[in-house]
Amino acid sequence: MAIQVAQVSIENIDDAEGLESVMTALKNITGVTAIELDPENDVATVSYEDTDTSIHALTAAISMVDYVTQPFPIDAPQNPNHHD
Repeated sequence: MAIQVAQVSIENIDDAEGLESVMTALKNITGVTAIELDPENDVATVSYEDTDTSIHALTAAISMVDYVTQPFPIDAPQNPNHHD
């Protein structure tokens, strides 16, 4: 129905690889329209279509970044080496 803007914590994600993983995780959520990372303040500002996703999906995606330990298939969108 409408574009929403949310700020979500990215605390404890403090290296370039972790920040890239956050971007990848958020970009793969249907309905996300814009992402702005602010690692100095430990927040990500995300714009999203509220009929396609929710704040819960955003926080779940970010929380999974630190816990993913298995390799992704090469063609999986979550794989940092995947190219569209």
